[in-house]
Amino acid sequence: MTSSEQTTTAGDQDRERAHLVELMEDMPIAMFTTFGTEGPRSIPMARQEVEPDAEMWFITARDTAHTRALGHDASVALTFSSRDTWVSLTGKAYVVDDTAKLRELWNTFAEAWLPGGPEDPNAVLIRVDVEKAEYWDTPGGKVASLLSFAKVKLTGDTYDARHGTVEP
Repeated sequence: MTSSEQTTTAGDQDRERAHLVELMEDMPIAMFTTFGTEGPRSIPMARQEVEPDAEMWFITARDTAHTRALGHDASVALTFSSRDTWVSLTGKAYVVDDTAKLRELWNTFAEAWLPGGPEDPNAVLIRVDVEKAEYWDTPGGKVASLLSFAKVKLTGDTYDARHGTVEP
């Protein structure tokens, strides 16, 4: 591969990453899947930051099954969705005791689950280091989705969606 091909590939990845971040701005809730000793288990969790090329943060309780599962296997899968966009991320997740970071990320949503605040000894962070991300996006939103479905029914062609993969 020539250096110009590598530059193009890196540029494409940067554009895909930026598009992915933009898509996720309105998707705060993930189905967070762990792979502990009891097998896969998915729960809804609110993400605190969106930067797939860095880390994602979640606030949770220390005494939960999903937190314990990470002690056995750090692998996680996260899925996000909206009316016309779907995102799937995989990576490694770690329980992090960092009260300063917990205070920085604390919000009223976390308060509802952990009323003791960021100083609650049961409050803890989960940091997910994203290894791979995929998205499926229907450009144009709901109207474009309806037109694509109509096209499928009338012509037999496949559904028009944009698909991308992002790897750090």
